[in-house]
Amino acid sequence: MPTVVQRSPTPPTASPRAIRSDGVEARNRLLHTALALFADQGFARTSTREIAQAAGTNIAAIAYYFGDKAGLYAATFDEPMGGSVGELVALIDAPHPDAASALRAFFDAYVAPLKHGETARQCMRLHMREMIEPTGHRAEEVERDIRGPHEAMVRLLCRHLGLPHADDDVHRLALAVIGMAIQLFVMQDAVGTLRPALLDSAEAVDAWSRRLHGYAMALIEAEAVRRGAVAEVRP
Repeated sequence: MPTVVQRSPTPPTASPRAIRSDGVEARNRLLHTALALFADQGFARTSTREIAQAAGTNIAAIAYYFGDKAGLYAATFDEPMGGSVGELVALIDAPHPDAASALRAFFDAYVAPLKHGETARQCMRLHMREMIEPTGHRAEEVERDIRGPHEAMVRLLCRHLGLPHADDDVHRLALAVIGMAIQLFVMQDAVGTLRPALLDSAEAVDAWSRRLHGYAMALIEAEAVRRGAVAEVRP
């Protein structure tokens, strides 16, 4: 799922060229090695020594780039697939000629991380493991990464449906629309088993964006019809 933009700390004693070629590369190795290990083993059972050894760096590099093990763990949630929750919210809130174009921009951005293949699967496994073996990071993630897009989607639906404020059904609809994209991340392994071609290329992911956009518009129009029917029978 979309996460925060990658950060690249600058060591004060190295030249800019050395930082770009060595520091960023070492940091990325640590990040992706930690992602794989945390996803497979969990936070508690993965040691910083194991991560550093697998990444071909020393333990001091973890402290330098991420502060500590907890900082590295948080970065594996925020960085590997790039993107920004703020950017996603801005896409939904940006002026669009209609809801259809806003939703198309949303789905294009939301499913794009699936093009990262194994990294996307590792990120999903990490999220699932955090739910089973919580470290406390999940609560922060919900507040930072889930609430913002949900509230932006609610605002979009209210504009499209001509509502002054959101009721429970608007929130249900927003959860259903975003949930379709989330479910695609959750079911990556199942899709790989049942129909591998549906996720095996960038073109396949783009096709998902188009289809999810169509499904979402059908849900939204069905809700508009339902509300119209309810309004007609009210005294």
